[in-house]
Amino acid sequence: MPDIFLSYTREDQAVARRFADAFEREGLRVWWDATLRSGQTYDEVTETALRSAKAVVVLWSKRSVLSRWVRAEATLADRNKTLIPVMIEPCERPIMFELTQTADLTRWQGAPADPTWLALLSDVRGFVERTPPPAEDALVAMVPAPLATSSAHVPLSPPAPAVTPAPSPRAPAPSAVAPAEPLVRPHSAGERGDAPSLAVLPFANRSGLPEDDVFAIGMVEDVIDALSQGVYVRVIASAATARFRTSAVPDLEAMSRQLGVRYVLEGNVRRSGGNLRVTSQLVDAVTGAILWTQRFERPLSELSALQEELVLDVAARLNTQVYRVEMERALKKPGDVTAWEAAMRAIAALRSMNVANMSVCAEEAREAVAIAPDYALAHAVLAMASGLHYFAFVPDDAGEVRRIRDHAERALALDPNNPLVLAHASLALSYIGSADDGLRQGERAVRLSPGAAQVHFSCGIACIYLNRPGEALAHFEADIKASPDAPINFYNFSYQACAHLLAGRWSEAAEAFDRSLALYPDNPQALTYQAIIHQREGRAADARHLLRRTRRAERSGTLAVWEMNISRTFPLAAVREEMLRLLRSLWAEAEPESAA
Repeated sequence: MPDIFLSYTREDQAVARRFADAFEREGLRVWWDATLRSGQTYDEVTETALRSAKAVVVLWSKRSVLSRWVRAEATLADRNKTLIPVMIEPCERPIMFELTQTADLTRWQGAPADPTWLALLSDVRGFVERTPPPAEDALVAMVPAPLATSSAHVPLSPPAPAVTPAPSPRAPAPSAVAPAEPLVRPHSAGERGDAPSLAVLPFANRSGLPEDDVFAIGMVEDVIDALSQGVYVRVIASAATARFRTSAVPDLEAMSRQLGVRYVLEGNVRRSGGNLRVTSQLVDAVTGAILWTQRFERPLSELSALQEELVLDVAARLNTQVYRVEMERALKKPGDVTAWEAAMRAIAALRSMNVANMSVCAEEAREAVAIAPDYALAHAVLAMASGLHYFAFVPDDAGEVRRIRDHAERALALDPNNPLVLAHASLALSYIGSADDGLRQGERAVRLSPGAAQVHFSCGIACIYLNRPGEALAHFEADIKASPDAPINFYNFSYQACAHLLAGRWSEAAEAFDRSLALYPDNPQALTYQAIIHQREGRAADARHLLRRTRRAERSGTLAVWEMNISRTFPLAAVREEMLRLLRSLWAEAEPESAA
């Protein structure tokens, strides 16, 4: 087991040797690719070294920040809490590492008494001598052979990029979402934008067995078919990429222009003992950055039975990653955004469920409509955002209901066969008290795209309001299966809990609210409803604590607002009156503490 794994790009090998020699003089065992012996396999040896190293020293330079492989190794080290980044020349680090404290050794020439070197050495010894952390549960695997040769070694699989908090409002949030129609300002027709496109490259057969060639080809076709049922990415046909099956992959940026794609999925298959291993990675086709990599394994003896499950697992996790990346890309874009990007920013705002972020969501959705007045998704997202705010905070208002319905109906008229449009329009209709209409549109979306998470979520919400808990739970389970680790899955768990409440299963509801709060500790609905459950169980102190938390976090959540929320969530259920009684008995006892 090495003490240090040294990550760098080949152009910096002379500097890397300086660090390797200096660490070894201090009695530390260093692994770097120069130590590979003839006959050893890059991927297997590198995987073992990176996973077992106690410290991963990443040398950032103008060249290594562009290396897909160095970024991947740094990402995995960060996930495993072994990362020690070092600047060896002035450069702009990858954005996800900008907030990581980084040693500056840009002027170090190898002097053993240099204070900056001694500080780095001390940090490294701290990592080497500490108790090792628990092993990661996530599978880590080797990626396919590199598409470029700028790095010294083949990377290991990075985890999904971390989710950043939803953006703060650009101005003080109003207490209600303004219902006024947006002012349409001039934009070029090209600013509408659209869902990004993705090419699935032929998977490499790393086993060398003819039968695995057949599996690799079939795997690509099946993954394309599964991905085509998603709603956040457009997948080009395999015929467009088939020519890369037997030839070297060209420059990624040139290929992205040729195929008109933003993302590339590449992968390989190989046998490992009694298992067949499939490794996939999502790459930004313009920058070459690895956005996500994951390994999937199934026993060879059960492969025929598990092949469909394997394909769906790959597609579901990839769809989740594209969803994350598109939201992050839209949030970070400094200039004018397209209507698609404004819609993504609107959806991203709902990663925190409060009145301020609902206002941001509606603001971004109105921007999408202003950019492209005939863009169905913009109207659907605006209807959903306005509907959610109405449901949570606005007393009955026929005029506002009409305005929200107008946007939903406009969206459905403009693009009646788009599952993402149907799903958001479905949510809007359910939020304004038309759950029958909402379920009708949601079920149509499911028929069009049964593998998309969002369409199942919209059906689940409608079923809650229609007092159909069994159907609601089935849709929420399908949602989770289609979007594992999605950044807004806390909504799903909250509404699973509501379905259990409908069925009178209070303990199961409490468990589901706990799962929601684990993802988003300040979820006001989960906090308030969990407080009600604790009050029912006689846990008065716990109930008061939870209700104080939500009242402190969301001052707009008055007793009248929460009574309205409960009445609208359970309009047909007997549980409604019991929940209202418990909330009223608890409210006066749970005054929030003063800010002081």
